[in-house]
Amino acid sequence: MRSIRKTIFIAAVIFSVGIFAAAVTPASAAPQGPGSYLVPANFSTLAEQVKSGVVNIRVEKTVQGRGEMSPFFGREPFGGRSPFEDFFGQLPRGDKGPAPKQRGTGSGFIIDRGGYIVTNNHVIEGADAIVVTLSNKKEYKAELIGRDPKTDLALLKIDYSGDLTPLPMGDSGALSVGEWVVAIGSPFGLEQTVTAGIVSAKGRVIGAGPYDDFIQTDASINPGNSGGPLINMKGEVIGINTAIVAGGQGIGFAIPINLAQGIVEQLKNNGEVTRAWLGVGIQDLTEELGVYYGIADRKGVLVTEVYENSPARKGGIMVEDVIVAVDGTPVDSGRVLSAMIANLPVGKRTRITVLRNGEKKDFSVEMAKRTDEEVVAQKSMHESDALGIKAAPLSPEIANRFGYREDMQGIAVMDVKPGSKAETAGVRQGDIVISVNRVNVKTVSDYREEVKKVKEGDEVQLLLRRGRAGFIALTIVK
Repeated sequence: MRSIRKTIFIAAVIFSVGIFAAAVTPASAAPQGPGSYLVPANFSTLAEQVKSGVVNIRVEKTVQGRGEMSPFFGREPFGGRSPFEDFFGQLPRGDKGPAPKQRGTGSGFIIDRGGYIVTNNHVIEGADAIVVTLSNKKEYKAELIGRDPKTDLALLKIDYSGDLTPLPMGDSGALSVGEWVVAIGSPFGLEQTVTAGIVSAKGRVIGAGPYDDFIQTDASINPGNSGGPLINMKGEVIGINTAIVAGGQGIGFAIPINLAQGIVEQLKNNGEVTRAWLGVGIQDLTEELGVYYGIADRKGVLVTEVYENSPARKGGIMVEDVIVAVDGTPVDSGRVLSAMIANLPVGKRTRITVLRNGEKKDFSVEMAKRTDEEVVAQKSMHESDALGIKAAPLSPEIANRFGYREDMQGIAVMDVKPGSKAETAGVRQGDIVISVNRVNVKTVSDYREEVKKVKEGDEVQLLLRRGRAGFIALTIVK
């Protein structure tokens, strides 16, 4: 009996090992589907295929005192110090003596045979000299053609008489979470380093700028990888390695190539980026707003303000319209809408589809050029202020939604940032701000101007109206 049990046990082990061996068989031997890899046999062929299109970038810059930090890396999620310090080494702290030279390394990749090279803006920002090293070890001085700090992209050019090998562009929109990718670059100055991993997530917002839409990957990305390509298993560029989380392990971010290509084309043709402007304040639909407007899937963006003399106002868009499509392409978030509008050509007539009172309506809107002043105005309308309050004009529609009279004066609290001073003090969504430090406010501009007058550390006294509770007075230390 014991020998029979032993035989059965051995057979079971052999069977289990057989299952395990089948489970780890390379995808090349057992395909899991079109273009999918469970465990690629190796990355050697891929690395050899694309290496001639990847370059090392060395820069030298003069730093006066501490120097300015790259705005792209001056805030969360990177902690209290900038990864720019990782890139250039510890920045000086204002020591006396001649301005020191800072040297750093980054990566880039060739996009055409004319010598154009894409990299990150933070790699070359403020550089006095830029040197590109090709895979054949030949070095060339690079000319800066143009840069776009908002997306952290830059375009360089070298004069090269030989035959360059540009990398083919892929489709980042077709990427799937879990798909294998390869990062190639010069981490810590070590040229032509190849790391592999998977796409961990898509559409990441990391607080880097107004057009956040990052690919997250666990392929190792370190200082010096910035500007290098993220490659799919076909050997195509689907991202530009850009950011890391300070102290994090296995977390890196890349700019989707679909976002980058339009920017790079403008830099190549014009040396700068021109963005279109619609001229609306917007906010994403919450679950409650989705129910209110009859949009169960919450796909759409609520218009909270339409600016004077803006393309939106001239085209007929109104406050409380819900934008659901641009030229037939669905819109499901404010971030997506901002990116779509920004990428439109200035002067182009664009079909904006909205839901108004439950009915779909199309408006033809001619896009205008976006200026810094308009960006500031738009951001101030749909971002939280220093207290954590996201405010909007008190239109009759908003008054009705929150249960107030249509002729009520004040501004509406559309949202309160979690953990903010306003939330701690007790401000709630749906409150109406009547006055700030005993000065009545009728517009968002009035409100922000009064809050701006208060010095940091001083008190802001708010008089609010809250539904059936009536008037409420709250004090917030700014």
